[in-house]
Amino acid sequence: MPEAKPLILLAAGGTGGHLFPAEALATELVNRGCRTALVTDERIASGDWAKRFPGEVSTLTAGTVTGTGIIAKAIGALKLAKGTLEARALISRLKPDVVVGFGGYPTVPPVLAASMKGIPTILHEANAVMGRANRFLAKRATLIATGFPVPHPEWPEKTVFSGNPVRKPVLLAAESEFHAPEKDGVLNLLVFGGSLGARVMSEVVPAAMQQISLELRSRLSIVQQAREEDVTRVAKIYDALGVKHEVAPFFTDLPHRIAHAHLVIARAGAMTVTELSVIGRPSILVPLPGSLDQDQATNAAVIVAAGGALAVPQSAFTPVSLAEILERKMSNPERLTEMAAKAKSIGISDAASRLARHVFSVLSNRANG
Repeated sequence: MPEAKPLILLAAGGTGGHLFPAEALATELVNRGCRTALVTDERIASGDWAKRFPGEVSTLTAGTVTGTGIIAKAIGALKLAKGTLEARALISRLKPDVVVGFGGYPTVPPVLAASMKGIPTILHEANAVMGRANRFLAKRATLIATGFPVPHPEWPEKTVFSGNPVRKPVLLAAESEFHAPEKDGVLNLLVFGGSLGARVMSEVVPAAMQQISLELRSRLSIVQQAREEDVTRVAKIYDALGVKHEVAPFFTDLPHRIAHAHLVIARAGAMTVTELSVIGRPSILVPLPGSLDQDQATNAAVIVAAGGALAVPQSAFTPVSLAEILERKMSNPERLTEMAAKAKSIGISDAASRLARHVFSVLSNRANG
């Protein structure tokens, strides 16, 4: 009777920053002869994304582990206890060989339950700053893999740098070389702000178009993600200004759009920064303000240090400042070429393979241990 293929249980929160690297690793593991299963947010488990995942998809009760106030902490503790009991039952049924957590609160119960049962666990941290769910679990984890080459000094003996696994559409987009626009040619500008869009982009970018010269405006072609309630307003402004544009609440082919862009304006989520570096495109990054961990600012700092991006705090991201930046970039397209090359120089296109190797290393240690 042939030996059963190892089962790797992946746990991830319900955002692209958690799910996309989980999907990329799952695909790599299946190609290497493993079985995979996923625990995630209940909103995701019944959607189209779950149908793409190569294995069973489950949900568990999850709550924050760092709530403020006695009532919030009590509710969080109850949800955590309930979710952990559910995770123990799921793990008893699936019998995974390794559990890999990608952050977000749905990660906590299965990783916690696995560690209680003596099953090795790996945490993948996509951001340059460790998120609170992963920080809560880090002490128990067998191994911690990081998306950026930023050390986590609390656990140096079990921390490795893998990069952030990216999906096949990103790898395909990365095959497209960057060609800067001609000195008087059209500049393709891509604007987005995370999976739900960012209101600040819809307020600042159209207003910046009113600040630049008619000649430069005529050379812009804008693809912009905007919240559904902002789409019509933003499109009308571009119509009135005579700016070529496509405005929509969501783009399913974002990696392709990034590859087609000469310049990207975006937030600085971990996977945004990762995809910009793997594909190799220059960017203006506006980190999400107000985060306790300042994870987006720290993510942006990595690609800015390499010379591939310009980071602008949201407080300084104004129509006038953006217009000045765009005028500089459009008058010096060679600089865009330099930024694209420097962004690509830090891209880790084989992160899924690297992380898979760590999974097999943990599997091997368990078998021999």
